[in-house]
Amino acid sequence: MFFIEKLHLGPFYLHGCQINYIFAQNISDFVMTRLNKIKKKIRIHREGTHILITSALILLLLNAAIYWGTSCELLFTIVLVVSVILYALMVNFFRCPIRLFNGDTEKIVVAPADGKVVVIEEVDEYEYFHDRRLMVSIFMDITNVHANWYPVDGTVKHVDHHNGRFMKAWLPKASTENERSMVVIETPEGHTVMARQIAGAVARRIVTYAEKGEDCFIDEHMGFIKFGSRVDVYLPLGTEVCVSMGQKTTGNQTVIAKLK
Repeated sequence: MFFIEKLHLGPFYLHGCQINYIFAQNISDFVMTRLNKIKKKIRIHREGTHILITSALILLLLNAAIYWGTSCELLFTIVLVVSVILYALMVNFFRCPIRLFNGDTEKIVVAPADGKVVVIEEVDEYEYFHDRRLMVSIFMDITNVHANWYPVDGTVKHVDHHNGRFMKAWLPKASTENERSMVVIETPEGHTVMARQIAGAVARRIVTYAEKGEDCFIDEHMGFIKFGSRVDVYLPLGTEVCVSMGQKTTGNQTVIAKLK
């Protein structure tokens, strides 16, 4: 139990009131419960930790310098608002929801990324398969989660990285000319699926966690594209596609195809 002479609570004023410790404890428990629930559902991806810390220090120093170095309140206000918005966008970009796929994963192909389906077509794939494949492409904009998940259960058969250009990711040539990484997976049923991470006009780094010979599973992170842009999934011909052009996808949740 403790006392205060005057406590301002929204529009209410309490004078010489005795605040019950149990009431305060209940509020604290409620806040902590909400924070724990949020923490269990979402976190910051490890690829963004250093960038966010460095950016926070830079923005803090910039705003401090303007605050102490100039008498123009308008300039400081503008810079402060821009800094908050910019940092909020960066935090949003590096968020990493904790997701588990609910359902049987046998012959299931899930979306490897959040975004929008921009390509569903048969293509000639020359870098690994050297034959025709069914390609489903998911484009990620700046507001999407940029963590990438394995699209299928299986064993990693091949991992490769190709340097390239940084054209806009939604262009058809981006799939073969932009900087990219490929992960080839053989499923337990013997199907071979490739997931290709593609950097875009803003992206400058692709991170791939897959290693040749290791087992991989839906629910696991395959990699991350920093300020990046697109993931192509190459499937055997005859695969049943479960999404349509322009459809929004949720990584590790949306079923994009079913293998035969």
